[in-house]
Amino acid sequence: MSVSQTPRTFGVTTTAAEVVDGVDLHGRRAVVTGASSGIGVETARALASAGADVTLAVRDTTAGDRVAARLAAGLPSGSGELTVRRLDLADRSSVAAFAADWQGPLHILVNNAGVMAPAEVTRTPDGHEQQFGVNHLGHFALTTGLHRALAADGARIVSVSSTGHLFSPVVFDDLDYRFRPYDPWTSYGQSKTANILFAVAAAERWADDGITANALMPGNIADTNLARHMDMKQVEEFIASGELALPPQKTVEQGAATSVLLAASPAVAGVSGRYFEDCAEAGPVTGRAGAVGGVAPYALDRDNAGRLWRVSEALLG
Repeated sequence: MSVSQTPRTFGVTTTAAEVVDGVDLHGRRAVVTGASSGIGVETARALASAGADVTLAVRDTTAGDRVAARLAAGLPSGSGELTVRRLDLADRSSVAAFAADWQGPLHILVNNAGVMAPAEVTRTPDGHEQQFGVNHLGHFALTTGLHRALAADGARIVSVSSTGHLFSPVVFDDLDYRFRPYDPWTSYGQSKTANILFAVAAAERWADDGITANALMPGNIADTNLARHMDMKQVEEFIASGELALPPQKTVEQGAATSVLLAASPAVAGVSGRYFEDCAEAGPVTGRAGAVGGVAPYALDRDNAGRLWRVSEALLG
């Protein structure tokens, strides 16, 4: 079916709660990474309110426990259970332990956690540039490690990307900035392009397992922990230069809506390998200048997606 516009009046101002209104997720199990702040919290809240049992996969379990307690106190009766488990996407052993410890089917995986534009180059313990290592490789290792659980009952995979993917394709010859000068925005863009390409590749590779995978842009959300590493003066200068264009701001509740749509709504059942924004499939763009939305052709390219999958497997051994 065409998903350029979903059957209900979902759009820019839609909230996650509105997306799950009338949706029954009882008996479904979900994992949301980075669910201790920002849209991860709202994503977990919406899924649990519809009846899903939600695991908050977080690096700081103390913060995760506080969030889970706050959410549980506000959820209506009949909501799903909330569980907190530790997951550090920069630590390969942490990712492997999370996947190995998972028992039973997993119906929804929202790869939401991320790092955005550290001013200086930072590397994971394995030596990968942090944004590529966390935003892409960590989630790649997690999702492939959970493949059997995801394949048990036709899961949905949701990959949180960004309009920032317009800043750079995946540069296969220098993924970790060993040769080119580090730039916080092109490195962020590369990682967000990788998030989309992962969804494209997973959609193709795992279609016979009944798994769907899609990527999305949540929106321009001010109240989030994603920007904790950013140099805000640099951001202001970047916007003033015209190099960075931003869509109008959304609330956290609005920002989680597209993730929840892809995770739970019957409106997109069976849809896979696409990129969404504002609760609708995004159209193509052919250049970055002035663009505040849309998807670059290189981010949906099946050859790029297949190459990234193979490279990621090799990097993770």
